[in-house]
Amino acid sequence: MSNDTITSAALVVNAKSRKGQKLFKRACAAMSGLPYEVDAHAVEDPKDLEATVLRALAKKPDLLILGGGDGTVSGLVDLMVGHDVILGVLPLGTANSFARTLGIPLNIEGAVEVIRTGKPRRIDLGMIDGDYFANCAAMGISPKIAETVPHALKKIFGKVGYLAWATYQYMRFRPFTLIVGEGPTAVKIRVVEVRISNGPYHGGTELVDAAAVDSGEIVVQAVMGHVKRRLVQNWYASVFRLESRHEKVRDFRGKSLKINTIPPLPISIDGEVLAKTPVTAKVAAGIIRVMAPA
Repeated sequence: MSNDTITSAALVVNAKSRKGQKLFKRACAAMSGLPYEVDAHAVEDPKDLEATVLRALAKKPDLLILGGGDGTVSGLVDLMVGHDVILGVLPLGTANSFARTLGIPLNIEGAVEVIRTGKPRRIDLGMIDGDYFANCAAMGISPKIAETVPHALKKIFGKVGYLAWATYQYMRFRPFTLIVGEGPTAVKIRVVEVRISNGPYHGGTELVDAAAVDSGEIVVQAVMGHVKRRLVQNWYASVFRLESRHEKVRDFRGKSLKINTIPPLPISIDGEVLAKTPVTAKVAAGIIRVMAPA
């Protein structure tokens, strides 16, 4: 399906996300120039998002545009699997890692321009057990932050509030043991963070160079260390693209990887805590199409 054959679209915006409400109107205005009708919905209670998407899909649109952060896209992408519909991404979150991976501009007008002029691209989704995700799952400090961050802090102060809370959680954080695989061939290492990646970006920073949305593999990246300052060094090196970002980092890749931790730990999937170790991380190769820059 090319852009010429898109005749109908639905837009579902998570209007509780930090910029959601005021950006919904801007999105509708930007989309008014598209050569087809857009059935638009602003959802103020995140609990209503799934039902809204299912209602939109029931009308069989050619394109479903999701507006929100990485958690919104990941939480709703499961519903699209098996439907002949193209995903459009309107990045309205804090980090917008999935949009960055796809090269989608982070402003509304730029993202709508990709919807207007882009090309559908077939991509992989990651899976944690039976749950699909778009971008990245994590174990370590990320789930701790995601599980406990007060929503008002994130909403009012954005990235600054998020960083302040991250610093507070970091003070209380401890390294842990990661086990990849099973039986005598299992690898056991001491780590400070684990990223299960379908794309290179995590938290808006390019962290997992080996991961790509069309590689047909899932990448499990372990930041090794017995002291938590290793994590700060890795993040710093990654933000500034220093060569040292590859030090003390080990990548595991494949179509399916068994993952466990000592102690058992929560897993955040694109910012939402949705699983706990042990799990199987898998790739669903080429399972959906997304509108990407031509």
